[in-house]
Amino acid sequence: MVIHTRDFERISKTLLASVPLLSSDEQRVGRALYDALAVGEPVRRERLAESAGVPTRRVVELLEGEGLRWLTYYDEHRSVIGFGGLAVVPMHHRLVVGDRTLYAWCAWDTLFIPELLRAQASVASDCPEAGETIQLTVAADGIKSTSHPDARVSFLPLDARAFRGDVEQTMTNFCHFVFFLVSSEAGESWTSKHEGTCLLTLDQAFELGKRKNAAQFPDVLHTGSR
Repeated sequence: MVIHTRDFERISKTLLASVPLLSSDEQRVGRALYDALAVGEPVRRERLAESAGVPTRRVVELLEGEGLRWLTYYDEHRSVIGFGGLAVVPMHHRLVVGDRTLYAWCAWDTLFIPELLRAQASVASDCPEAGETIQLTVAADGIKSTSHPDARVSFLPLDARAFRGDVEQTMTNFCHFVFFLVSSEAGESWTSKHEGTCLLTLDQAFELGKRKNAAQFPDVLHTGSR
């Protein structure tokens, strides 16, 4: 069942109180990392330092610190291949930005990443219940189109414990429960088999993502242009 406004506000309040706030340096590095990953290739820390205007040693310190550690995913060469829901390696949820195919850790990520990239994205994701592919066009200011108007987003309400581990724990404990479902019926069927999950409308999930972006990246969210 889709949650009502009061429950949505409760989930939003809990999420925003739980997401770690980022320092100015962490925001700067995180923003630069989103832009670098949007090229579609792994990001070496030296290149990230140059684009962020932060010394390499400081970049390493920040990526391994409490604020960014749970957001950052590496390959075997310690290049960054994923950050804050965006990835350059194949995953279940796909985004096309310009002529580049990128990937997201969960369905919700595809709704807030376009604002962080300052770009419109074509999103495609397979419903785990019906097997159909859901397609959306997502911009910084909203969802512009969807192939399934009654689509829902499964969601797992979070608390601070979800953000105190590493990226593998984040994916396992949250991302693996967050999908697009083709309809409310498909969503109710899927959530009934996954304890603790609920359903959001597309608009609710998008709004929750905008609030998360504003809380985490207040200093850099609307600076610069692509």
